[in-house]
Amino acid sequence: MTIQQYLQKNKIITDGSFGTYYADRYKTMEMPEAANILHPERVKEIHESYIKAGSKLIRTNTFAANTVMLGDNFEAVQENIRAAVRIAREAVSECRQQCIQQENCTGSEQLVYIAGDIGPIPKDDRLSDEDIEEQYYRIAKTFIDEGITILTYETFADMEYILPSIKKIKKDFESLEIFIMVQFSINQFGYSNAGISARKLLNEAAAVDEIDAAGFNCGVGPGHMQQIIESLQLPKDKYMVSLPNAGYPKRIRNQIQFTNNPEYFADKLCELAQSSGIDIVGGCCGTNPDFIKKLTQRINLNQTGRKQETKSNQPEVKKITRKGFIYNEDGTIKTKKLIAVELAPPLNANDEKIMDAAHILQKSNVDVLTFPDSPSGRTRVDSVLMAEKVRRETGMNVMPHICCRDKNAIAMRSLFLGAHINDINNMLIITGDPVPSMARQSVKAVFNFDSVGLMNIAKDMNEENFAQSPLSYGGAISQGRKNIDVEVKRVKKKMEAGAEFFLTQPVFTKEEAERVRYIKNETGARILLGIMPLISRKNAMFMKNEIAGITVTDELIERYPENATKEEGEAVGIEIAREIIKYSDDFVDGYYFSFPFNRVYMLEKIMDK
Repeated sequence: MTIQQYLQKNKIITDGSFGTYYADRYKTMEMPEAANILHPERVKEIHESYIKAGSKLIRTNTFAANTVMLGDNFEAVQENIRAAVRIAREAVSECRQQCIQQENCTGSEQLVYIAGDIGPIPKDDRLSDEDIEEQYYRIAKTFIDEGITILTYETFADMEYILPSIKKIKKDFESLEIFIMVQFSINQFGYSNAGISARKLLNEAAAVDEIDAAGFNCGVGPGHMQQIIESLQLPKDKYMVSLPNAGYPKRIRNQIQFTNNPEYFADKLCELAQSSGIDIVGGCCGTNPDFIKKLTQRINLNQTGRKQETKSNQPEVKKITRKGFIYNEDGTIKTKKLIAVELAPPLNANDEKIMDAAHILQKSNVDVLTFPDSPSGRTRVDSVLMAEKVRRETGMNVMPHICCRDKNAIAMRSLFLGAHINDINNMLIITGDPVPSMARQSVKAVFNFDSVGLMNIAKDMNEENFAQSPLSYGGAISQGRKNIDVEVKRVKKKMEAGAEFFLTQPVFTKEEAERVRYIKNETGARILLGIMPLISRKNAMFMKNEIAGITVTDELIERYPENATKEEGEAVGIEIAREIIKYSDDFVDGYYFSFPFNRVYMLEKIMDK
C-alpha cells in the first residue's frame, strides 16, 4: 500500500527527533549522521524505539547529509545516505518480524514507511546557487536509486533552492509515484528565518503541483504550532504536516535541555489534528519515543477531512495608490528624474550639521532625503529617529535605510510599526555592512535574514497591518559584483519580494554605468543611479582603499590635483558627476546623491544647467 493510499483513510504518525534523542541517549556531541558509518547499531536502535512507540513513518538519519555539513565530497554523502537507508530498512524488517511472531499482529501494525530526510544545505562560499540546487537533486536521486519513494524536506525557511530539484525529481521519476513533503521552520510569531510568514509559505507550497504534503516542523512548541496552524486557511489539495518541538530549550550546566512533557505534547497535537484536520503528525527537537507513544495512545487516526472554511480574520488586501516620493499627489507615477539625497546621521548627539544640511535641501527640488543605518558597522544616530526629526522640522519626504545586521525579526516588525505610526512609510531595505572585526568580540551581528527576507516581512505586514497605507520600500544594487548576472537575479528576487525601486552604489565611470544599464534592461527595475561627488584626491584614495563595494579607478584619482584647494577639488567632483548624469540620462529613473561630509550645497552646482 502506498502512503498516498494509506492517507486516504488514516492519519499517520511519524517518529520524533533523531538528533536530540541520539545525543541524550548516547551522551555524545558527535554529529548523528556520522553514526550511519561509525555506529550503525545505534541508529537502528533509535529507529526501532520509534517504531515500537507507534511511528508509521520513520525518517532516515540524513538531515545533515550534504557536503557542507559532512565536510566531505559528494561520494561520501552518497555513502552516508546508502548506509542510512540500509539501517532504516533493517529496523523496519526486524520490527515487522517481531510483530508477526505475536498472535494479534495485524497487517496495519506491520506497515511502516521510510522517508528520505533532507535538511537545509548551509550557504557556503564554495558553492554557487546552482551548485546548491544541483546537490539537492543529487541527494534526492540517491534516495530514489536506493528505492526510497518518500522524500521529506524539513526545517526550511523558504523553497528557493529546493524547488528546482523537487520539480525535476517528479518529472524524471514520474512513473514511481514519488511522495514529497516540505516542512518549514517558523518562530512563535509565525515567521521563518527568511522573514516569510507561515501563511505565505503554505500558500506557496500549495501552488506547487509536485508537492504532496506541506506543513511545519521545529522552531516552536506544540502550543504555538497549534495557534499558528489554526489561524491559517489550509490548502484543500495537500496533506498537512505538523511536527513541533517538545517546547523551548533551556541551558542547564552548559547543556541544552528540553522540557519532558509528553502528555502536554500529545494533548496539543491531538487537539490540532482534530480541529484542523492535520494528516501527518510527529515530533521534532526534544521529542523522543515517549512523546510518540503518548501521541499514539491518544490520537484518533481516522481521516475525517480537514475543515474547509477560512480561519483567517485578516481583511482582504485592497489595491490602492499611495503617496510617497515616487508618486504624484493623484497617485500617478512621476515621470521626471527623481532626486534622492543621503544625509549621514551624526556619530554623536550633535545634530546641528545634519539639520543645517536638511534645511539647505528644503529649498531644492529634492524628492526624498535618505538616512543610512550605522554604515560600516559604526554606531550613528538611529536612521528612523533621525528621519522622523528631519521630517518633522522640514516637512520633506524621508526614507531611512533599514539593515539586517542589528535586529531580529521581533525588533524589525516593531520598527516598521513604530515608523508607520510616525508617518514614515518610505524605506530602503538592505542587508547591511558587517560589524568591524575589532568589535566582534563584544558586538555580535544578528543577520537573521538578508534584505530579501526583510522585504518579505515588510510585504506581509503591508497585507496584514498596513493595508490602507502600505510601506513603500526599495533595495540596493551592487553593480560592481563580479558576476553581473548574479546581481540581476538578486534584483529580480527583491522585486518579487515587493521592492518598488532601487538605489545603486556610487557610479564613477561610463563602464560602470553600462553595467547598471544592463541590469535595467534585464529587470525593468526603477533605478536611481548613485552619484558621489568626491571632493579631493585624498577623499578618492580613501574611497578606493577603505570602502568595500565602491569602484574608484586610478584614472579618476589622477583627475584630482595633488594640492588642490577645496574649491578645485569640489569642481572635479562636480564635473565627474555631470558626466555620469549626462551619460546615463537615457535609461535611469533618477539619481541618488551622497555627498562627503554632507556637503549638500554641491547639488545645486551639479544640477545647474
